[in-house]
Amino acid sequence: MTGLEDLPLVITQGDPAGIGPELTLKAWLQRSQVSLPPFAVIADPGHMERVAKGYGWDIPIAKVEPGQASPAFFHALPVIPLSSSVSTRPGEPDSACAPSVIESIETAVRLVRSGQASALVTNPIAKHVLYEASFRHPGHTEFLAALASEGDGQAHHPVMMLWSEELAVVPVTVHVPLSAVPAILTTELIVLTGRIVARDLRKKFGIQHPRLAVSGLNPHAGESGAMGLEDRDVIVPAVEILRRDGIDVTGPLPADTMFHGRARARYDAALAMYHDQALIPIKTIAFDDGVNVTLGLPFVRTSPDHGTAFDIAGKGIARPDSLIAAIRLAARLGAGAHRP
Repeated sequence: MTGLEDLPLVITQGDPAGIGPELTLKAWLQRSQVSLPPFAVIADPGHMERVAKGYGWDIPIAKVEPGQASPAFFHALPVIPLSSSVSTRPGEPDSACAPSVIESIETAVRLVRSGQASALVTNPIAKHVLYEASFRHPGHTEFLAALASEGDGQAHHPVMMLWSEELAVVPVTVHVPLSAVPAILTTELIVLTGRIVARDLRKKFGIQHPRLAVSGLNPHAGESGAMGLEDRDVIVPAVEILRRDGIDVTGPLPADTMFHGRARARYDAALAMYHDQALIPIKTIAFDDGVNVTLGLPFVRTSPDHGTAFDIAGKGIARPDSLIAAIRLAARLGAGAHRP
């Protein structure tokens, strides 16, 4: 039986007017220099060919079935074709392309769930473009969770981890206004997030005894209630529950002293209480090669830690570092996805 390490990765098209197609082509061009594993992109072969020619790149495009991707990868960019063509220009988002964006994601999930691909790497999408086409999910990750639930009938709580070799950090609350965080942040949410992070660090990352660090919400982690009660009343009970679960966890810790080098050496992942508390340190430390990893799903999903960048699409200046890092991490996690 073929092992996961022998299967190709699948990369979604993303928004075809963004930098995703350019980055995918650049990653394939650098496949030997950076030792990339075989992958296939789910896209319109004609569109990928036009993008390559627009940059003057002589890249052979191979229209393939999933099982043909790995052998084709070494001499051509394998493309698993969409059912419809894509006709958009870089930097010019068009809601008419929304069905192709959605089809690419759905196909990728189906291939991973059916064992025809080892892991999924998603190129960036623009939610506002999809909303114009009546997309009903809050975002990319929620759509993946819904597809996972359709596949196995179970509810999945996705958790966003931003990962680099130097730091892995998880925002407990994500895309919500800062003013709404205290109301949304609950002991139950922190515990659920911590359990998922600890489980997937063991199961997917192979860390036998994961160490978690939990940040405070307020300055100085609340200063024993002098600077806010959330740390004492919400976060401390969550940490105690996680410890009773047998998880190695510390906190709540003052966020301003959690991310220097000596502090990072004491944990495998940090749980931050809100978006910028998590993303500022990792984007400072690993701006070009940070990876977005979705935990809590029954398959491996990574993505570059950036958006569609419509403003630079078509200029040939987008850096593929984050996509390359996402591909390499997906291969690593996909090969270990069988861990109990």
